[in-house]
Amino acid sequence: MTATIIHLATPEDTVRLGQDLGLALRKGDLILLSGDLGAGKSTLARGLIRTIADDRDYEVPSPTFTIVQSYPDLRLPISHVDLYRLSSADEVDELGLDEALMEGAVVVEWPERAEGALARPSLSVALVSDGEGRKALIDGETAALARLQRSLAIREFLAASGLAQAERRYLLGDASARGYETVAAGTEQPLILMNSPFNPGGPVLRDGKTYMQIAHLSQSVSAFVALDRLLASRNYTVPKIHAGDLENGFLLLEHLGGDGVLDADGAPIIERYEETIRLLANIHQQAWPHEAEVGDGTMHHIHEFDRDAMMIEVELLSDWYVRRISGIELDGVQKAAYVAAWDAVINQLNGCETSLLLRDVHSPNILWRRNEVGIRRVGLIDFQDAMIGPSAYDVASLIFDARVTISPYLQDHLLGVYIHERNSAGSDFDEPDFRKALAIMAAQRNAKILGIFIRLDERDGKSYYLKHLPRIQTYFDRVVRHPALAPVREWCEKAGIFSPES
Repeated sequence: MTATIIHLATPEDTVRLGQDLGLALRKGDLILLSGDLGAGKSTLARGLIRTIADDRDYEVPSPTFTIVQSYPDLRLPISHVDLYRLSSADEVDELGLDEALMEGAVVVEWPERAEGALARPSLSVALVSDGEGRKALIDGETAALARLQRSLAIREFLAASGLAQAERRYLLGDASARGYETVAAGTEQPLILMNSPFNPGGPVLRDGKTYMQIAHLSQSVSAFVALDRLLASRNYTVPKIHAGDLENGFLLLEHLGGDGVLDADGAPIIERYEETIRLLANIHQQAWPHEAEVGDGTMHHIHEFDRDAMMIEVELLSDWYVRRISGIELDGVQKAAYVAAWDAVINQLNGCETSLLLRDVHSPNILWRRNEVGIRRVGLIDFQDAMIGPSAYDVASLIFDARVTISPYLQDHLLGVYIHERNSAGSDFDEPDFRKALAIMAAQRNAKILGIFIRLDERDGKSYYLKHLPRIQTYFDRVVRHPALAPVREWCEKAGIFSPES
């Protein structure tokens, strides 16, 4: 593969390259920086480390005399190494770089002093003179280069949007392949960069379809754009889209702020949950199309939350969660009995009220807009997987919030607010039917989450979500007590997942 060449006319360009590199790094990356004295290696390393620290003034002293300067408390732990004063290549083994790579990333200046004693680098960056400026010649492993190339493509997208010199900072990565950054735009509030490459969906599971296709998960940013336009047309608070590159999967979005629905201790703010449940009641009183305009002449199809989608999700519990807590792999008979139990439960949804369901209406995806009024105060994000299905689903998502404990009292209170809103609207609202659908959807969703959080840990190395399991187990145990869930409850008791009295 031909080396990537980046022209650096000014020291600020070198700092921005440090940002682009920093946002492409992963645990285990070894980055080698070479070049003459004054070539800009330390400037590049400082820009990289400050990006990971999310602090443009973060103190990054030169490791010339200490040889290794460690930053263990950053989002990605970094070890900054300067081998200029190394006496012998034999000393490399004493620096603890192998251990540092197990915990984070390592950036090495003057790697040539190691005389081949370093491990194979993820990326090598050579800074050389280029007229009055410099250029960076970058080579490395295929996977690391691909990550860097995507980061550089984001910089090109920003340049095309008039933000070539914008400061980029990591915001978050979710349980999917999507990532988010903040982009300084010269305004009080930065913009949000959504980085969502096309997701092919993994291996084919059944009927020629992947899990994503069966579960109707979005594979490109077109879904977000279409749903954003649709919700905005109904006067709901969603991010304004400032720029987009649908082919590459980049969107530049309005920042709705950092004020959510939890207090400083992480507890629910009741007023904000109440307004969110009113928002859902408002959504469920409307008719929604199955097609939404993307804006580029194409349409996005809003899928039905059908039986296949529901079943592939609940099978995450039998495929991943059961094995984790019991140590037993289910045989064909046990698995068939599980599927049959859920099939009997899902049959009871026939004829229930359906509406647009946003799929993940819970605390991380709700932003509070204090300067708005009414339900406009509720800002919505992460709705690209929206479907048409039982309106009870999003109510279940909210009152059984996977990320924060909602007490049974507060669950019942919020449900009461929702039912009052629906009855007050004068529509033909069937409360008993809704309550049954709510129990089924709450059980279905929490079964999925129990399985998917285990899968994230075992398959994807994302153990962060395991801390939520006790809460979700409690939610699931509560909702399977509903008579409509009897087949699933009986299967769980027989399998030893939950005791009858738990």
